[in-house]
Amino acid sequence: MKSTIAALTATIALALPAHAETAGDAAAGEKAFRQCKACHTIASADETILRGGRTGPNLYGLPGRVAGSVEDFRYSDLLVTAGQQGVTWDADSFAGYVQDPTAWLNEATGESGRGKMTFKVRKAEDAQDLWAYLVSVSPAADGGN
Repeated sequence: MKSTIAALTATIALALPAHAETAGDAAAGEKAFRQCKACHTIASADETILRGGRTGPNLYGLPGRVAGSVEDFRYSDLLVTAGQQGVTWDADSFAGYVQDPTAWLNEATGESGRGKMTFKVRKAEDAQDLWAYLVSVSPAADGGN
């Protein structure tokens, strides 16, 4: 009996990260992205999904991408450092970053500095919805992110 409960608990624990990747409402995230499009676009090489500004990097393919790695985009030194330290975008890192970019980068890298993104998503639910939207419009990333 104890081994059955332990096995069930382990199964649930392993399933939680997979579920976290799909938490959020993509339709609500699409609406919330209206605030993001002032700075960000979402476009593949073949298709523009959402035309936006160029102040921020293209967010197409963000899930699973190494932080600070869009070619020819000038990131803050702190975001580049995060990428060099192996930070990749997943549901948790994205939500933490968009809710307080500079504080998240300082914590994630262990260094002090400022990020370039000044906008902050106020609600955790909105961050999850934005992530769900970006996952819905991006190709499947390596590792299922």
